[in-house]
Amino acid sequence: MLRGSFRLFAPILAVALFAVQPAAAFAQDGAAAIDGLSLPGISSFASPRGDEPLATGALGEITLTAQLTDKGSDIGRGLVWRVFRPEAGPDGKLPLVASAQGGTSMFQLPPGSYLVHASYGRAGATKRITVGKQGKRESLVLDAGGLKLDAVLSGGVRIPPAKLKFSIFEGDSTSDGERALIIPNVAPNSVVRLNSGTYHVVSTYGSVNAVIRSDIRVEAGKLTEATVEHRAADVTFKLVREAGGEAIADTSWSVLTESGDPLREAVGAFASMVLSEGDYTIIAKNRDRIYQRDFTVVAGRNQDVEVVASEDAAIDPNEGAD
Repeated sequence: MLRGSFRLFAPILAVALFAVQPAAAFAQDGAAAIDGLSLPGISSFASPRGDEPLATGALGEITLTAQLTDKGSDIGRGLVWRVFRPEAGPDGKLPLVASAQGGTSMFQLPPGSYLVHASYGRAGATKRITVGKQGKRESLVLDAGGLKLDAVLSGGVRIPPAKLKFSIFEGDSTSDGERALIIPNVAPNSVVRLNSGTYHVVSTYGSVNAVIRSDIRVEAGKLTEATVEHRAADVTFKLVREAGGEAIADTSWSVLTESGDPLREAVGAFASMVLSEGDYTIIAKNRDRIYQRDFTVVAGRNQDVEVVASEDAAIDPNEGAD
């Protein structure tokens, strides 16, 4: 159990004054002073007092617990507690008076009214409490669950985790059709704690156009596991002088959609990217020569696409110019 505390400081109430005698007088009277001095035995000292310290005598004790559901067990770890005064300060914010991390927590606070916020990952709840001189216990129901996300290719083929990420948005969109982003760049198979409700999840494989969107509902007290399927593949391009030949360095690449819209550019002897299934055109430029080739991406089938630097694949750089 963690303990949050409200600290008070008391001033020093007394100062001891000592008179220093001259060295000569101390030398003459020292023997007589020692002969006449009476010291109490060790057992004569007063025993320590068991009274409550003055700094905490006026404080009330409150224990805070949190549950995922109204009938759930207490959360034992992972909570962040924050206790605020209910009246805003000069800066317009509620003053923070105490905080703690872990599970069930106990606070000692001056009697009065407070606002308590408990956060558990991205889930949270707020409750107004009253602290009195008698100890009491308060519970917060978070109404929250967990969400675990993953994605595969057609046929259940695993996607390398480094090429996969998720973004979680609010389920409801605003008047302009946008959704508020809650958590970006969520790694696959990681558990995200959220309040119950429906969320809009975007799964991105690679960094081009392999994107899957879905609405997923999180239920309080449960772990929701969702796996989406990407219909895409990893494609590597290279410019060669003949089929199966060595890749030509210093080549710039442009990928066009079936309708001719530019999609992605790259530079190098090899260009690798993840593309969703469909038809594309790849354009390779090396020095003053430009070559192109149409190709098709099949879901789940990674492939190498060679562009042969031949007259058949060459295009006129001035084509289309006025």
